[in-house]
Amino acid sequence: MSDWVTVARADELAPGQWRVADVEDARIVVFNIDGEYYAIEDVCTHDGGQLTGGEIEGDEIVCPRHGARFCVRTGEALSAPAYEPTAKFPVRVENGEVQVRDDRWD
Repeated sequence: MSDWVTVARADELAPGQWRVADVEDARIVVFNIDGEYYAIEDVCTHDGGQLTGGEIEGDEIVCPRHGARFCVRTGEALSAPAYEPTAKFPVRVENGEVQVRDDRWD
């Protein structure tokens, strides 16, 4: 089982903001959407580019390279040219810290 990795203090990650963490060789982005935290892999499944840097619209992120949309709550690909979801990860707040872990290999 992978360890939890602290991404930020909860009071440092306001609604509408995001932070990236490297967790076991995966680049994971944690979003605060209306006070709830969600984490997905920071990779567009269309071409492997980073999603961060793209616009966030509600609970969607738009890939800055080709415009594919992903749901930050589920990782689901919502529009072409991406058809496969990006990985979703568990997030928790522990002692005021937002933490994430890569549970794909558990």
